Amino acid sequence: MIDVAHPRDLVMIGAIFGLAAFIWSGWAQEAPPRARVWRLVLAGIGVAGLALAVPSILTAIGNWSESSAFTTGTSAFTLYLIVFWAEVIIAAVVSFFLIRTGQTENIAPLILAIVGIHFFALAVVFGQPVLHMAGLLLTIVAVVAFILPRETAAPSFWCGILGAPVFLGIGLWCLLAGRSALAVG
Repeated sequence: MIDVAHPRDLVMIGAIFGLAAFIWSGWAQEAPPRARVWRLVLAGIGVAGLALAVPSILTAIGNWSESSAFTTGTSAFTLYLIVFWAEVIIAAVVSFFLIRTGQTENIAPLILAIVGIHFFALAVVFGQPVLHMAGLLLTIVAVVAFILPRETAAPSFWCGILGAPVFLGIGLWCLLAGRSALAVG
């Protein structure tokens, strides 16, 4: 599920996923259920995201000279650029439409679905099958967040409370695998 050929990439996945967990737990604070405990849970998830991101970033910086599957001038890099700009354009256009039609509550599930789907392409770019799992789980979370009851909480809450733990779990897994491979390497 995890390819350790490029451990620096795994450590960077840990960093990015830690930041993603922090961001999604923050967005989930938009309109959680009324009970104060949910805000505390989301704050805890945010802190956990930062706790994952910081050591991941420091490890990546300390091992920056290690190889990466993500190298400029390669077909993988070109694919990444195409996927990145396609997702930015799609997210911007559809978000604009949702804002204009008064459906702003649907932006969070839309963005999470785009993020989830883009991991399928990134799994190819980085040669990391674990990103297929991230893509599948986050896309499912986006769909579930779209259909869960809005009387209980906003879709952004569902995206954060269900999606941030996915980022945390996979990010931690990647960080540990990357650090282990760097120690052996």
